Order: sequence, then C-alpha cells, then structure tokens
Amino acid sequence: MHPDQPTAIPDRHGDNLFLNDPSLAGLLRIYLPDALYRHLEPRLSALGAAAGGHLDELARAADRHPPTLNPRTRTGQDRQSIDKHPAFIELERLAFSEYGLAAQGHRPGVLDWPERLPRLAKYAFTYLLVQAEFGLCCPLSMTDSLSSTLSLHGDAALIERYLPALLSQDFEQLCQGAMFITEQGAGSDVSRVETRAYRQDGEWRLEGDKWFCSNPDAGLAMVLAHVDGEPDGFKGLGLFLLPRLLSDGEPNRYRIVRLKDKLGSRSIASGEIHLEGASAHLVGEVGRGFQQMATMINLSRLSNGVRSAGLMRRAVAEALHTARHRQAFGRHLIDMPLMQRSLLKMLLPTEQARSMFLHLAACMDRAAAGDAEAAQLTRILTPLIKFRACRDARQVTQDAMEVRGGCGYIEEWSDPRIVRDALLGSIWEGTSNIVALDVARSARREATLPPLHAYLARLLADAGVPAPSRAGLRLALDRAVDFAAASFDQADSVEARRAASALYHCASAVFMAWEAARDPDGDYRRLALAHLVLKHRLLPQNPLAADDAPLSLTRPLLDETPLRLEQALALLPA
Repeated sequence: MHPDQPTAIPDRHGDNLFLNDPSLAGLLRIYLPDALYRHLEPRLSALGAAAGGHLDELARAADRHPPTLNPRTRTGQDRQSIDKHPAFIELERLAFSEYGLAAQGHRPGVLDWPERLPRLAKYAFTYLLVQAEFGLCCPLSMTDSLSSTLSLHGDAALIERYLPALLSQDFEQLCQGAMFITEQGAGSDVSRVETRAYRQDGEWRLEGDKWFCSNPDAGLAMVLAHVDGEPDGFKGLGLFLLPRLLSDGEPNRYRIVRLKDKLGSRSIASGEIHLEGASAHLVGEVGRGFQQMATMINLSRLSNGVRSAGLMRRAVAEALHTARHRQAFGRHLIDMPLMQRSLLKMLLPTEQARSMFLHLAACMDRAAAGDAEAAQLTRILTPLIKFRACRDARQVTQDAMEVRGGCGYIEEWSDPRIVRDALLGSIWEGTSNIVALDVARSARREATLPPLHAYLARLLADAGVPAPSRAGLRLALDRAVDFAAASFDQADSVEARRAASALYHCASAVFMAWEAARDPDGDYRRLALAHLVLKHRLLPQNPLAADDAPLSLTRPLLDETPLRLEQALALLPA
C-alpha cells in the first residue's frame, strides 16, 4: 500500500494535544493570570505537538525496552548502575532540562518566567506530558516533592548542600529524587517499618530492606526508618535523606537487590533496596518522621490524580477520534446513539478529574502563600482526587480501548500502555481503601469537612452560577456532607468509600459550574457536565428507568463545540 493511500483505520498520531484540546486552554485562561497564560501558551503548544508525535514514539520505545540492572562494572568493581534506553534518556532531558518540570514552583527563571511558576502551571505541563509518557512522571514528581519536603523540614545546611542539584536544569548536574518507605511487612501500615537508624562515628546509619523503591538509582532518596532506642510505631520513626554517593564520590553503603518486573510504568526502574549501614542525614525531628514524610506523600498523591486525569484525556481523545472517522454499517461511529452514550460516560469522569486537579492546584498555591482555608481544602481534596480519579481512570481507559476494537488490543497503539499505566494509580501512595480512610481521618482529626462545605457553597453562591443550578447542586452538596459527616464519625466506617465518592462528585460538579460562570467565551459546556454529574452521580435513580435527556442535547459535548446557557439548563435534572 502506498504511504499516502487512505486507510479505514483512523490514526491520531501527530496531533497537537494542546491545540486539539480547546477545553484545556479555556480552563487555564480562567485559573492563570492573563500575562502568565500568554507567556506559557506557546510552550504548552510546543509540548502538545511533541506529546502527540515524537514523545509518543519515544514512550513506546521506552515501554518496550525497560531498564536493566548492572550489578558490577566490567572490571569487577561493585558499582551498580541501571541501563536506561536512549528513548527514555531523551524523555528525561526534555522533562527535567528543557521544561524544568521538577524545578517549576521552587525557583524563579524556569521557562524564562521571572518569578516562581505556580504549581498549577507545573501540573498543566505534566497533564500534557503524561498523555505521551506516564513512567517518567514518577521521578519528576518525587524530585519535586523531595525538594518541597527538604525545604520545609530540613536544616539550612542540608538545604544549601543538596537543593541546588535537585532544582538544576543542567542534565549532567541535576540530581533526581526518590522515596524509600515500603517494606515487606510495612506497606499501608507504615508504623511497622523495621529499617534501623542508629548513630555511629558521629553520623546516622541505616540498615534494613526496602521492598518497593521506584527510581532506585536516584541521587537522593527520602527514607523512613525506626530510630534505635525510640518507642515502637509512629513515635519512633525518623525521616532521613539518603545520598547515592558519599562526599568522596564513592557509592553509599546500600545496593539494589533486583528490579521489579511490573505490569505498567515499565519505562522506569523500580527495585528492592538493601541498606547496609548507609550514611544518611536526619531531616527534622525524630518521632515526626511520618508526619514530615506526609508532605512528600501528599504531593505524590496529587501527582497521581493529575496523571490519571491525563491518561483519561488521552484515552477519550483517541476514542473520539476513532468514533469520528471510523465507519460501520454506513455511518460514522459517533453518529450511533449507543456509541454516543458510551463516549459520554467516558467523557464525564475525564472532565471531573481535570477540574479537580486544576482547582486543587490553585488551592495549593494559595495555601503556600499562607491561606489557612486553602490549606484545609488541600488536605481533604488531595486524598479525594487520589481516591476517585485513579479509580475512574481504570474504567475509562479500558472502555476507550474497546472503541478502537481489535487494534486497541495491539501494542502498536497507545491503548494497551495507557490501560496498564492507569491500573497503577489506585495502588501507589495508598490503595483505595487507605486513601478513602484518609479522607475520613482528615475530616475527623483536622475538621476539614466544614471548610470544604462552606467553600463549595460560596462558589455556588457566585452570581454567575444560574439559580436553578445553584439550587440543585446546593441540595446535593448538603446531603453529601451530612452523609460524609455521619460516616466519618466512626474510625473504621464501611461507608468511607461512598462518602468520599459523594464529596468528590459534589466538589467536581461545583468546580465545573464555577468554571462555566467564568468562561471568557460564554461557553456553558462545563455547566452541562455539572448537571450530568448531579443526575448520574448524586441523585437517586431507578436503574431501569429510561433516560429522559435526548442525545441531541449532549452531542455538542462530544463535538467539543460551545454550548448556550439554555442548552446546559435543559440537562439539569428536575
């Protein structure tokens, strides 16, 4: 077949993932200051073009050629190294050096912006990058979150010594980060950590085994260990900064036992670490190790939510492209009512996750500036997005694969890699049950539910949100908060997951209604999506009742065309 000959199999490769996603540009114009958005727009477009073409090719190569462990040098020296495929190294250069994704938000000058970029900007770039390459976003996130943890809890000397390399955009000089927490007997229950920390010759030493360590050859890792002589459990834990190399350039006293053969995120190495009296630096106070590590964990959880949102967007965009261009039985797939319904079911959680991460990132930026309410919102919204968006990504990516049919099951296409990667979000940084219970814990111990309730109600009271929408969403919000408060009152409630889901759906619907009220072009698509969340996620339904909303009302959502207010209001449940 001639390369220019038409094919019946639609292929989206080469699309600009930013320019072909008008909703993303519109949302960033709402959340970012105008001058900053105009500065970042050409850079977002450049990354979108790369992610839709060259980076996608690199990601597929890196997925097919996972890293390998070299236990010794060829001359017999015990210097371990991990071989990474050249495609992955090129991805690293682009993310760490060209776009400074680990340095954004920590220092001025990244992407030629004279001030520190807000976290929201970093996550917008991550959202595009992950649509091509998922695995690399893990070391990016850990380097970023390790820098935050060190800056918050480390002493001045430690910060001065190690932070510049973590924030460098010089690829030969930069230092990547990792965190070593998990042990065979201490997964979700971190209080059971058995790795020892003890003093010897005036320095801290670490001994023990860490069972799951991603980016194991990182230049620096945060490690949780039990300090000799301290009480069992959380009160005896310390947080330690572990350098890969000692001050004389020799390897530190720990080794990578083996690399994991993972289902997904195959482009990055994950391994088992044996600490053999490794030299480390205490970060913060003994006995507060887990609380200090929570800084890194929570940033990683938000990153998980952003990654899941990006994977859903890639999956849905692929499904929409296929449906618009693939014909069967004399019609395009997207013109078939059942396919429209299927696509809409994928689109809704995808857009919920997008609004959640953008609004949460904005709250995080306000919290960093000293806003106490934003800090409480961040505390509860972070586990909410980690819980629900990561679960939704599993279903959305699998359903999108089905739209492509048999080709979707073939590794030449993006679908299998996206499905495998999407399964990871609900496991790393806390399984679904653990994270749902963390939502409950934040409400019970830190009283985060009333601030969330008040904040969402205040957004609804905004004059731009139509009165009928305000009334319906406020009623659902009050009910969800009452249900969550009753559920979270018990330390081990079996309703924690349902309550967390209800809060997530309420928050995302309110955020989308608020965004619609601020859309500079008067587009009410996001209000329509908020109404669909209200109808299908928050109100009681008869599972056998016919849907009374004509598909003609929802078709513009699939076509990504603007929606008038009256069209959006027509989707508001009675």
